[in-house]
Amino acid sequence: MSNTSDIVQKLWSLCHVLRDDGITYLQYVTELTYLLFLKMLKETERESRLPEGLRWDDLSSLSGIDQLEFYRDLLRALGRSGVDKRVQAIFANAQTALKQPRIIKKLVTSIDGLDWYSA
Repeated sequence: MSNTSDIVQKLWSLCHVLRDDGITYLQYVTELTYLLFLKMLKETERESRLPEGLRWDDLSSLSGIDQLEFYRDLLRALGRSGVDKRVQAIFANAQTALKQPRIIKKLVTSIDGLDWYSA
């Protein structure tokens, strides 16, 4: 069973993965914010705020360059008008600093593997 500090520790451990890819602390926090927001909408059954095809499972089902390109497109799409206003505000001018497909895969897999509700 995880607790909140375990979850925080696991998220911070991902910082080392990102740092190895040249990602700064600010970029790391930004990347995690976007990904955690998407994951929490799924976990709390509020994904209806997102357009179909631009949800957590759509992102997590991909791999390689397809996943990275989808993530880039997802960020841009969620920042445009026509989506929920709060979602649009969160993703306004969103972009990713990720360059390697293995990094987005590691982040998504790690976030997916966290036991959010035992904390």
